[in-house]
Amino acid sequence: QVQLVESGGGLEQAGGSLRLSCVASGSIFSIPAMAWYRQAPGKQRELVARITASGLPNYADSVKGRFTISRDNAKNTVYLQMNSLKPEDTGVYYCYADSVTVRVGIPPTSSNSWGQGTQVTVSS
Repeated sequence: QVQLVESGGGLEQAGGSLRLSCVASGSIFSIPAMAWYRQAPGKQRELVARITASGLPNYADSVKGRFTISRDNAKNTVYLQMNSLKPEDTGVYYCYADSVTVRVGIPPTSSNSWGQGTQVTVSS
């Protein structure tokens, strides 16, 4: 099992910046992909950005040019740098990981994990 812990959310004014971090822990063999999702009140959870183990990112159209996803494989950590924040960026941001875990006597196993979420609020 993989545990994800997010940090870095908070209240920011429109035009400001925030940086989210997410650390993965557990019996990790590899993490092929990590991502950030968000869920605004009354809306479905949506993909914000995703990054592969080799560092290839992709972004939702709504955040392109403003947000940057990056990762430190040695630390099993993914970051989301959010610049030029807008009120519509408000929501709970969730870290997500596609991972492969290993345990003694058990073949490598793929799993999907979610963090507990961190609130981002952007005021106008």
